[in-house]
Amino acid sequence: MTSLLVAFAAVLLLAVLVSSLAHRTILSTAALFLVAGFVLGDGVSGVVSLRPGDPVVGTLAELALFAVLFTDGMRVGWADLRSAWRLPGRALGWGLPLTLLVTALCAHYLVGLGWAESLLIGAILAPTDPVFAAALVGDDRVPPRLRHLLNVESGVNDGLALPFVVVFLAIAAGSEDLHLGELGLELIVGVAIGVLVPLVAILLERTRLFSASIQYEPLNAIAIGLLVLALGKATHGNLFLAAFAAGITVATFGERQRESFEHFGELIAELLKLAALLVFGALITPGLLGEIGWNGWAFAVLALVAARPLAIWIAFWRSRLSGREQAAMMWFGPKGFASVVYALLVLESGIPAADKIFHLAAVTIVASILAHSSTDIVVARWFDDEHEVPTWFGRARTLIRRPSATKSPRTQQDDL
Repeated sequence: MTSLLVAFAAVLLLAVLVSSLAHRTILSTAALFLVAGFVLGDGVSGVVSLRPGDPVVGTLAELALFAVLFTDGMRVGWADLRSAWRLPGRALGWGLPLTLLVTALCAHYLVGLGWAESLLIGAILAPTDPVFAAALVGDDRVPPRLRHLLNVESGVNDGLALPFVVVFLAIAAGSEDLHLGELGLELIVGVAIGVLVPLVAILLERTRLFSASIQYEPLNAIAIGLLVLALGKATHGNLFLAAFAAGITVATFGERQRESFEHFGELIAELLKLAALLVFGALITPGLLGEIGWNGWAFAVLALVAARPLAIWIAFWRSRLSGREQAAMMWFGPKGFASVVYALLVLESGIPAADKIFHLAAVTIVASILAHSSTDIVVARWFDDEHEVPTWFGRARTLIRRPSATKSPRTQQDDL
């Protein structure tokens, strides 16, 4: 435990020192922690010795995913979704399940996993990570509707994929362990806690008896999150759905609480995410990378270059996205933190195919982190016309396209 703490502190300091460079280049902080974990783990140097069954692995994964889903939920209140839902609705309603199904088909026919296990790994790898979308979402050269689309999709799909992971994991565990009634109750209790706890807390603060001071305002959302976590554990409700529902409830009914917690909460979630990535990297060994065989590597490649591109192409068929925007959406589906934690949960579950699923997911996630974190700035620059065409041609094209600027506000809203 001490060696893990020292390693995390050292890598965190290094990440802070190179963070400015990372924002300007293909260097990725997440990739840094992943590679550091791999180098420090048992498979290479042995500085950090971890096993999948160690308590720190499960506890850290649970806390990190809870924090991430809580903060993700706060980014996507109902008002945000209603304001521009058409394109995100396509990505979440069609793109997510299609990505899951195509990935499952690759796992079944290429690797030979059973259908339950194939659907499980499809659910693990379906979500995208908002961290790797940051370069596109924060770049003014990228069209606003594409930035909004990527931001909403990556913020919501972690929570939407979770029920699929829970259900397919229960099915893969075997019929004797599958109790759909208990599973449904667990999900319902989790959502109920996630909605009621923050709603009651927000309503209490609006009464004459209670009022949070400026200094303690950021702690309001932390108190809500901790209470949701504690009640979820006490009632055996699903912690992760509770976290996501709580974040959405705060964003919907407590705008002031959302704003005061935003920066502080993201820092907490980021710390836990980076620690989990370090642990995940430490569990990956050179032997693991060599055990999956050629079909495992082929699956990882297809999961990145075929599953999401095909799903997004179908989901956005005849949409108003330009060809360049759609191509960016098809490629930029990075696997990240949610997939890491879901893979760790499967590894701890002890199902017969747990090791194989973890190995396949690990290789795919590593390949995605390295590929997408090194191409996000390249994709952002792709939308910078000044880098692609002469100035005179750009001006001429602007004059030609000027009539499109006369769209009515209603039509512009429909584009979103």
